Amino acid sequence: MIVVIKSNASPEKRTQLIKWLKSMGLGVHESAGEFQTVLGLIGDTSRVDMDLIESLDIVDSVKRVSETFKCVNRKFHPEDTVVSVGDLKIGGGNFVLIAGPCSVESETQIVEIAKAVKASGASLLRGGAFKPRTSPYDFQGLKGEGLELLKVARQETGLPIVTEIMNLKDLPLFEDIDVLQVGARNMQNFDLLKELGTLHKPILLKRGLANTLKELLMSAEYIMASGNEQVILCERGIRTYSDYLRNTLDLAAVPMLHELSHLPVIVDPSHATGIARMVPPMSLAAAACGADGLIIEVHNDPAHALCDGAQSLTPAAFDALAKKVDSVRKAVS
Repeated sequence: MIVVIKSNASPEKRTQLIKWLKSMGLGVHESAGEFQTVLGLIGDTSRVDMDLIESLDIVDSVKRVSETFKCVNRKFHPEDTVVSVGDLKIGGGNFVLIAGPCSVESETQIVEIAKAVKASGASLLRGGAFKPRTSPYDFQGLKGEGLELLKVARQETGLPIVTEIMNLKDLPLFEDIDVLQVGARNMQNFDLLKELGTLHKPILLKRGLANTLKELLMSAEYIMASGNEQVILCERGIRTYSDYLRNTLDLAAVPMLHELSHLPVIVDPSHATGIARMVPPMSLAAAACGADGLIIEVHNDPAHALCDGAQSLTPAAFDALAKKVDSVRKAVS
């Protein structure tokens, strides 16, 4: 249920209404916009008398929300959420490029790539330290050592770090990481999501390989319902009948997610396609359809990468793409 407060309502009366609603055992999510304030009621609202609330002089309207996701719902929060990573803003018209290798391999490798992508316009550095792999015999990442190498690259370039957490037991190692990524395989690891909801740092939540948009939003709901409102959604391709690409990039998800939710939406064309030459056209299409950012794999020697070299751009290719993305965004703005 949402309660829309009139623009001329006094702060005292608004506070009294919120206190009364909470006394009924409801959670109240307050979204103060430029022209109106929306109260999102979370919990068992079946006992709430809509007519009584609507009769209050400070209330403009009352509506029931049929969707099971509440905190992430744009009806609860009409204006875009802008996620902050230090001074960097994501969402609400702020576009970001996140770039770096699939896996951290060495200090020389990650620092060289970090310097290159920053020079090309990247605002955040991605890099895997803990790697979920289909085969137990594939490279699993440098783990804690990889996180330390990412910090070295951050110190060298000033780029905030985006890296994946796979297990709750590793959470203490991520205390100094700027953005925690939840990968596609962990999108419905609800214990992990609830724990990340207790943190006060941004979470990049990737859509699962075969999950619906509603399931993605419900996973984001787990994080937000636990108190963390700094969530970034990521479309990274889903498994379909495609036999030439790694996955199918569902770009229609971007405007639909923006319609359903106030959270920023970024796109990962690298994992979606699995082929480096497919990444540029899909990146441009993502920029054109309104994505709030891109997360792209870049490696200084893709042919010898320990993980996902086939889908990684060279620094030179990323530089050329960054310029084209900027042109597309200007053209559609």
